[in-house]
Amino acid sequence: MDPDEFWTLLTKEKCLSPGLLHEFISIYGDRGQKALDAYRNGKVQRYQDFVVVAGSSKEYIVEEDFCTCQDFLFRGRCCWHLLAARLAAACGGYDARNEWYQEKWHL
Repeated sequence: MDPDEFWTLLTKEKCLSPGLLHEFISIYGDRGQKALDAYRNGKVQRYQDFVVVAGSSKEYIVEEDFCTCQDFLFRGRCCWHLLAARLAAACGGYDARNEWYQEKWHL
């Protein structure tokens, strides 16, 4: 299964079934496992202005197909933070915050 087909099916099903879980890890490998762990452990937060994924030492802003982490900025490709945010969006697994992230950190 290609990545586009995976995301289409996940968006339609709205949950990560065992079959889709297997496909996710097959497609994304270690990055997929890190994203899955972050998603399952509530590390994806939806603020009023941004989606934020907590990494091991920092929080990263994820917006559509962009992430503020060094991996994404250096390589310009899909990082695990982006994958975790996409999982949360497709499955409804955000930790919703009723505040503005930029006000919290005075960006």
